[in-house]
Amino acid sequence: MSQVSYYTEKGLQKLKDELHQLRSVERPDISKQIAEARDKGDLSENAEYHAAKEAQSLLELKISKLDDAIANARIVDESQLDEDKVLILSKVKIKNKNNGQVVEYTLVAENEANLKEGKISVDSPIGKGLLGKEKGDKAEIQVPNGSMTFEIVDISR
Repeated sequence: MSQVSYYTEKGLQKLKDELHQLRSVERPDISKQIAEARDKGDLSENAEYHAAKEAQSLLELKISKLDDAIANARIVDESQLDEDKVLILSKVKIKNKNNGQVVEYTLVAENEANLKEGKISVDSPIGKGLLGKEKGDKAEIQVPNGSMTFEIVDISR
């Protein structure tokens, strides 16, 4: 059984578009490659055929995972979120208590995370550590190279 994941409408649409691309473009391309390789004769020594079959297996696995993700996706209704706590889709400004640096992140679903855009996953160590906190709270977060303490400076949508 798969776990429910929460997405923005835009994030879920991105998943659906990727699935459509895989099914309508990439799947027929691989089928064509397999047919062309099969026409070349002896399949036991046909590297092109075996490579195309391997690519097909990987593609079908990716399609299956996307199907599963979409089936278990829920769209977050931003109007129902508590603005006093850090939740998914919260824009949170945090201050690193060790070095005084202030950064701002938006917490999003795993597949929407993009550090360059300031979006971190709610499943990341920092995301998990911030969830449920309120303005002024301190969060002690275990990261790969030790422990960090952050203060919640501001929360917005």
